[in-house]
Amino acid sequence: MCVTAVESRPAGVALTPSPGGHRPFGARVKAFVALTKPRIIELLLITTVPVMFLAAQGVPDLWLVLTTTIGGYLSAGGANALNMYIDRDIDALMDRTSQRPLVTGMVSPRECLAFGFALAVVSTLWFGLFVNWLSAGLALGALLFYVVVYTMLLKRRTSQNIIWGGIAGCMPVLIGWSSVTNSLSWAAVILFAVIFFWTPPHYWPLSMKVKDDYARVGVPMLPVVATNQVVAKQIVIYSWVMVGVSLLLTPLGYTGWFYLSVALLAGGFWLWEAHGLQNRARAGVSGSKLKEMRLFHWSITYVSLLFLAVAVDPFLR
Repeated sequence: MCVTAVESRPAGVALTPSPGGHRPFGARVKAFVALTKPRIIELLLITTVPVMFLAAQGVPDLWLVLTTTIGGYLSAGGANALNMYIDRDIDALMDRTSQRPLVTGMVSPRECLAFGFALAVVSTLWFGLFVNWLSAGLALGALLFYVVVYTMLLKRRTSQNIIWGGIAGCMPVLIGWSSVTNSLSWAAVILFAVIFFWTPPHYWPLSMKVKDDYARVGVPMLPVVATNQVVAKQIVIYSWVMVGVSLLLTPLGYTGWFYLSVALLAGGFWLWEAHGLQNRARAGVSGSKLKEMRLFHWSITYVSLLFLAVAVDPFLR
């Protein structure tokens, strides 16, 4: 999952530390925090904690919520740091990533690599010792999938990158469930599938906005290799599947009327926006009038509302 602002500074222009190589301590701390991509992790935690409420059918143990949240941050942070280490070459050439710590020189590649590995080890042990080893395995699997499968193998080779790479972003749902039950269930699998089908139509509108960035560095995101009409059609297809999957929880007995109502209303508005984007693309609209970022911003609101409903629903049944 990615929630990223588009930078305005010209691509390829890296900031450098102050003269003499001095790097202020406070700025260094902020740089290491930035390596973890906190804004993305916020969204991952939104899909973790509510599932714990559903798994517990009420309020889960608050110490467990805390330890799971900390472990999730450390694991995702390690994955993001390793991602930045691998992508440091193209990050320096893209507008929206040109202020990342490795590009500015605030953190060295060796420091970033060590930091990422350290977080990977610590987070796995943290999950195993304070949550359970099933959750530890799932977290480590998500980290390895994001770093190896998505970043190293898929991202620069195929326009299907975000589809399969998005599996790593689905794993927090399974981790949230397993942290409470030390097992998995069909409810967790359904919510995993919701995030799987949510990820492409969430990210492709942003990719449409910054496709020149990706084209410049040879990353074949779908909007780089396909027309707006094709991308919009794919967004609509994935959106319908996502909404359909989200409705399965209630007939299978995992949620009640409240979740179903939110899923229908939020999903309906999503489909309205997705079809609106497709209609504008079909009409040949481009530039700011395409309004692709409307769906991107709504996608974040959608997943927040849906998983809030997941957390609230057990109290209303």
